Amino acid sequence: MGARLFREGREAADASRFSKKKIMKTKNTKSIEGLPDNTANRVTAKPTAAVEKQDNRLPIDSEARKANRTLPTDKVLALLHTVNPDLFNLAEVVGKWIWVQFKECPCGTHRQQLAQLGFHWNRERQAWQHPCGAFRLHGAGDPHEKYSSYYPGDQKAA
Repeated sequence: MGARLFREGREAADASRFSKKKIMKTKNTKSIEGLPDNTANRVTAKPTAAVEKQDNRLPIDSEARKANRTLPTDKVLALLHTVNPDLFNLAEVVGKWIWVQFKECPCGTHRQQLAQLGFHWNRERQAWQHPCGAFRLHGAGDPHEKYSSYYPGDQKAA
């Protein structure tokens, strides 16, 4: 009983210690006009040279993208071939998924075409990936070790 009270008392003390409001100290502050100059009424001054980042992405039809993400592998490959044969030649099929990797950053139209077809960027693998209706959570390890892979552009040419 005594240990329990000690533990509950200690938890209460820890909770009150962490619940104190922390105030961030800044150097660039200015008071709002018409209000008294105290900490609660200060607003941090924004640098005048700050430029907001513009969204340069090309428009995408989100409904068509959702529909394309559920297509099977062969239909996605056919769409990719009709939309852009160069992207088709870069495509690699890993299991049921399709990956497209670039040596350098692709142009905006290529990114827009891939996104429209249902591809998404995987930062870890540095590839555009399409699930082809086989949605899976992130697995441990390289999928090349578990699934077979091939380049459909090489097979079409042969």
